[in-house]
Amino acid sequence: MNTHNAVPDESRLFVTSLARGLQVLTAFWEGSPSMKLADLAHASGLSKSATQRFSHTLVALGYLRKDPVTKEFSLAPRSLEIGLRYLQTSTLIVGANPYLHALNRTCQETCSLAEPDALDMVYVARFPAHKEMFVNMPIGKRIPMYCTASGRAVLSRIDRDLAMDMLSRCDRKPYTTNTITALDRLQDLLEEAHTNGYAWSHSEYYSGDINISAPILDPTGVPVAAVNISAASSRFTLARAQAELAPQVIETARAISGSSAVRHLRDAHEFRGATSAPPRR
Repeated sequence: MNTHNAVPDESRLFVTSLARGLQVLTAFWEGSPSMKLADLAHASGLSKSATQRFSHTLVALGYLRKDPVTKEFSLAPRSLEIGLRYLQTSTLIVGANPYLHALNRTCQETCSLAEPDALDMVYVARFPAHKEMFVNMPIGKRIPMYCTASGRAVLSRIDRDLAMDMLSRCDRKPYTTNTITALDRLQDLLEEAHTNGYAWSHSEYYSGDINISAPILDPTGVPVAAVNISAASSRFTLARAQAELAPQVIETARAISGSSAVRHLRDAHEFRGATSAPPRR
């Protein structure tokens, strides 16, 4: 979430051409892995001529491929470098990984690290379970805050008005029959998460997926990320997950919060100055 008062394109320092190039690069997704020029222009929101220039440049730089027969564009392996460099240079991810690995070995379930970005949580680290897995959660996956335990864990530690404003701006669609979308119920869950130190979700984004999450806080109490354990409902009930997994995820989140991985994040996060008591009516 951009908390700065100035709109980026109103600044004299804002480079519009760079922003438009990134629009082309990020237009590809799981449902559209390759596109012809017209489709790419539509997906990026740019004119066909602008898309042609930017796509040609990105092909020349090696970030896009162009099929010589179909004339369709697709992402090239070099595009991975941008995300990979973040994973390699983030002090939070690098510092949290040993704790996540230890948690994974202890609970034997999938353990992840997620960071807030706008109205989503982005999964930036993951240690999978060695058991049968049915949920595909690759690094970089974005999931809405309102229906995720990690999102609720973060929102439970910020200003109540800001948290509810963010929830109200979410497109709160039901991904499953269990997805909680009502604002009053979500408000209750944030209060519960603040009191208990962890948040939960049950089959709200993926059916059969139980999640328990605890927030990672910087030295001033600002939430910077969340530790998440994902367990299959075929192996756990929600009550058992809360009883057995919540203490472990809370302990891990606290350990990461007190580590050097988080101390380096001082004054560097979007929720600076937005911590508060739990949301109440």
